[in-house]
Amino acid sequence: MTTIRKFCCNDFLRLSTVNLERFTITHGVEGYRHFLAWWPQYFLVAEAPGNRIMGFVMGQTQEFDYPHGHINEMAFASEYRSKQFVKNLMNHLEDIFDYTDAAYFVDFHVSTSKSSTIKMFEEFDYVIYRRRERYFRGTEDALNMRKALSRDTTKKSLIPFRDKNSRAPPGELYTAIDENEADKDEF
Repeated sequence: MTTIRKFCCNDFLRLSTVNLERFTITHGVEGYRHFLAWWPQYFLVAEAPGNRIMGFVMGQTQEFDYPHGHINEMAFASEYRSKQFVKNLMNHLEDIFDYTDAAYFVDFHVSTSKSSTIKMFEEFDYVIYRRRERYFRGTEDALNMRKALSRDTTKKSLIPFRDKNSRAPPGELYTAIDENEADKDEF
């Protein structure tokens, strides 16, 4: 049975098994402590029997264009990377943003090379909002994906703004994704 709970300080010592992805932005102990101190309600961990960490998600609230939830990091141990598990953990965090904070949407960034992850989150009602050039380590482009929450009844937060410096033209959003590689990557 999986337990989803708030992250605690002792969990810092047990993250290495889930935090090994090349394009997962890691924050180090100081970064994790910062998020834990400022946004503890958005730092969730999924735990298997025997206290094994299966995965975690770390977020915060932001106020840029609309009040919204932003996912700073999510990571899952390889043996627990199933759609149902990821969806369950994400639903917990989305509910906090939606019902506690009345956020308009939740968003995160994903590497353009992670086509199966992109497709999976599209199945979870996320849309590609914009492309961020060289977002990961200055080399890999990222897609900013968003999901409207219940406060955004018109889905206005999903309509991309026109900013030539941060957004690819609509027809070019998928250009960096090789559809032939869809089954080769992990999320």
